[in-house]
Amino acid sequence: MQEFAYPVLTVLVFFPLLAAVGLFFLKGDNTIRVYTLGVSIIELVLSFPLFAGFELESGAFQFVERMDWVRQWGVEYYLGTDGISFLMVVLTIVVLPLCVLCSWTYIQTRVKEFHFCLLFMTAACVGVFTALDLVLFYVFWEAMLVPMYLLIAVWGGPEKRYASLKFFLYTLAGSALLLVAIVAFRVAGGTFAIPELMEQNFTFNFQFWAFLALALAFAIKVPMFPFHTWLPAAHVQAPTAGS
Repeated sequence: MQEFAYPVLTVLVFFPLLAAVGLFFLKGDNTIRVYTLGVSIIELVLSFPLFAGFELESGAFQFVERMDWVRQWGVEYYLGTDGISFLMVVLTIVVLPLCVLCSWTYIQTRVKEFHFCLLFMTAACVGVFTALDLVLFYVFWEAMLVPMYLLIAVWGGPEKRYASLKFFLYTLAGSALLLVAIVAFRVAGGTFAIPELMEQNFTFNFQFWAFLALALAFAIKVPMFPFHTWLPAAHVQAPTAGS
């Protein structure tokens, strides 16, 4: 694993979150829009060390940050990227200013709260893509679903209540399955750390049931057939940035 002196992943996760809190000290819709756009550009600039320092030829986790979080439970604050999560982090950061711009004139109500949701969701998404501890991953995963629900329920179209409720029920089922799998990994593997779990030899029976729980949880969120029925309503009713 490659550790990095500058905690670039922590910065990319928590800068949008802290900036989102700053929104509540601002007045004026256009001021809020300009502020959020500025934050999104700064987030992009802060990611430059990620571009510059990522080693494409390496198969190890990079930019690793690791420390105890809840020691008695074996939960860690553990971040890192590989070739796949690196691309997802970059995509998330690049999409943020586009979401702000495409909502510039479309969103006219609760502008402050809308942009708070955008920044909060960005922070949670970066956290999901970089978490190397299963509990930390789950925290970011659940945090990501809150602004997604609000974007549909508050700023959605005429059928937003139906779409948001359907989204909530589906994701609740997926979250329950994910939590069961995480607890099972802790019991069977003795750790929540993903790199350590990757090195263990679990029984075929455990692998089968753990895979089934994870596959169903992620199939709901992706979504994949036949768990995709929440998607048409959610995307039709959600604002453009929410989609």
